[in-house]
Amino acid sequence: MRGIPTRKECLKILVETGTPKNVIKHCVAVSRYARQLAKKAASKGNNVDIRLVEAGSLLHDIGRSKTHGVEHGVVGAEIVRSLGLPEELALIVERHVGAGIPKNEAEALGLPPKDYIPLTPEEKIVAHADNLTFGAKHVAMEKVLEMFKRELGEESPVIERLKKLQKDIEELVDP
Repeated sequence: MRGIPTRKECLKILVETGTPKNVIKHCVAVSRYARQLAKKAASKGNNVDIRLVEAGSLLHDIGRSKTHGVEHGVVGAEIVRSLGLPEELALIVERHVGAGIPKNEAEALGLPPKDYIPLTPEEKIVAHADNLTFGAKHVAMEKVLEMFKRELGEESPVIERLKKLQKDIEELVDP
């Protein structure tokens, strides 16, 4: 098993797997924000692996080289595992979609039946940074909530998960 790939290695992997250029630009933007969050969390005394956050944020959408559906997280994790990369990296990719997907919703979406909720600080940081990055642009949480409410409805459980993830990140970077 290989270790955590460098930024340069991650970008090479994205190109070699056929990840679209616009997706790579998005991954780079997510990485920029995720690294800021990880550095801030680490400076507050939290045990956060900045290299893992960088690699996870760069590779989080590698599954979009094959599909743009909700299953891109699962597909991406399979790609990461097939490359012999660390499981902790595969889990970031697998659990980054939205603010996580619980087992019952995963089954309803046609995903393998298990929880896809970000658990570690690194998983949470990447998922949150992704949620707050539209294309290559960082956006405010209010805009993200507005979009999800419009797409999924005010009562969607995703809205509460987004708010909880935001709170978890705030506790990491501003305890």
